[in-house]
Amino acid sequence: MLYVARRRVAAEPVSKLAIWSRRLALFAIAVVLLVIVIVNLGFLDPVPAIASLAGSLFFAFVAMVLAFGAFVVIWRQGSRGLRLAVAALAIGVAMLAYPAFLAVRFYRLPAVNDITTDPVDPPRFEAIARLRPRGANPVAYPGPAAMQLQRTAYPDIEPLMVSATPLEAYEAALAVITKRKWRIVDVRAPQTGRREGRIEAVARTPIMGFRDDIVVRVRAAEDGARVDIRSASRYGLHDFGANASRIRSLSDDIDDLAGAEKPKPKAPPKPVPKKAAQPARR
Repeated sequence: MLYVARRRVAAEPVSKLAIWSRRLALFAIAVVLLVIVIVNLGFLDPVPAIASLAGSLFFAFVAMVLAFGAFVVIWRQGSRGLRLAVAALAIGVAMLAYPAFLAVRFYRLPAVNDITTDPVDPPRFEAIARLRPRGANPVAYPGPAAMQLQRTAYPDIEPLMVSATPLEAYEAALAVITKRKWRIVDVRAPQTGRREGRIEAVARTPIMGFRDDIVVRVRAAEDGARVDIRSASRYGLHDFGANASRIRSLSDDIDDLAGAEKPKPKAPPKPVPKKAAQPARR
């Protein structure tokens, strides 16, 4: 019986660059998820949260650089670890895609954080002014400079004019805000000839849950009611167009609800006239 000796072929080593690229990418993901959870639970303020996110994006970028280095090593030396490097590169691209989109909006849009449909007489934050923590943006409207920037970038942000009564417009706005599950801070229904309607609410941004403040003001107009909306970011000098987008969406929903035709009451059926009794024929 012949025994054939098997030659052991030494496996190529795994590229250390590939290993560390995936480790850094996974670490960056873990940091982002942890920050999202902590911010949404209210245990971390936006400023340190943004700093933590910036750190995680830096690790994601380094992971991509190491992944490209791993590709070169694998190509030249035949090392293993291609899947690790590809995974790290994919994670890095996914994490940096949205910040890259925000960077484009940062470049194209003006640095404003407070948008209103009435820059001349903007609705005021009253109840929300007492809720804003120290270090947040001022509650007062920035003034003429912000007004000019807004009119240049968002010329379509205008007051909403509806043919409904002020009370109907107010109820429509309250219904839309309630449906969106924003936190309602203060409400004041309009009264004929005496008081305007006001709704103050707090919205939270998707994913990160940063708080933005909204106030809706309803006043009587010649042919119905005028609805003015103001949306402002609590932190940061740039809102990346979020406040203008929120006002457009909220205005459209209020207009749709306030302008919806109400079912007309059905008229009662007309009584059928009784026929006169005819004389019996002989």
